[in-house]
Amino acid sequence: MSASYTTLIGAAELAQRIRDPDWVVFDCRFDLTNPDFGLQAYLGAHVPGSFFLDLETDLSAPKTGRNGRHPLPDPAKLAARLEACGVSHHTQVIAYDDANGMFAARLWWLLRWLGHNRVAVLDGGLQAWCRAGQALDSALPEARPATYTLALRPNRVDADFVLGRLNQPRMTLIDARSPDRFRGENEVLDPVGGHIPGAINRFFRDNLQPDGCFKQASILREEFGTLLGGRSPRQVVHQCGSGVTACVNVLAMESAGLSGSLLYAGSWSEWCADPQRPVATGQA
Repeated sequence: MSASYTTLIGAAELAQRIRDPDWVVFDCRFDLTNPDFGLQAYLGAHVPGSFFLDLETDLSAPKTGRNGRHPLPDPAKLAARLEACGVSHHTQVIAYDDANGMFAARLWWLLRWLGHNRVAVLDGGLQAWCRAGQALDSALPEARPATYTLALRPNRVDADFVLGRLNQPRMTLIDARSPDRFRGENEVLDPVGGHIPGAINRFFRDNLQPDGCFKQASILREEFGTLLGGRSPRQVVHQCGSGVTACVNVLAMESAGLSGSLLYAGSWSEWCADPQRPVATGQA
């Protein structure tokens, strides 16, 4: 078996293996304001051989009004969907999007949750692929059914876990939303503005260079090290609005060698759905 990619992969490296039968690529493009965008863009042109996964129908479960805007999908259903595209335990999975990795990182995190290590995000996304002069096509790939056995990992926490550790040194809560939404300003996606008390803000885009690729691992390690102030990465809980962009912060930490952080998947949209949970506004 060839070397595994477990965080990021460059366009040149992917191009060299794009026809490898043990590699499966997924197009995760999505637009929060236009749910049909991703599939239509995929049908128009995509990385050759890639399959499409939809954030809301494949990578999330149905909403109840209390479980956030993008609840985690049923693991067995997701595994079956991946199997249908040829993913087995030895498969190298690559995810990409055109939105700074925010949707591709969701699939990356979900596969790690399912127990799959050989998964990486295309650094710089579709834009980096095109800048490298690589081709796109519109042909739909043939399914290559495989078998995948679940081995769920305890890399997620729920609202009660967070509530029981608010403002305690045993949990460092990092919010990946933009600074204005963190402060409770300009909230357009959720009915309540603000953040979970004690959270610190690390906008997911702060992990990126101007070209949309991730910063060097050494830079990310330094920046997160400053943010953590000596606290263990394993005490970190990531959240955002709905458990999507927080995965970019998880990915950034892992690529920097800061392993073991957790995800509060329900995030702000679940948290604020219960009026009994405390809310903070302004700067942390």
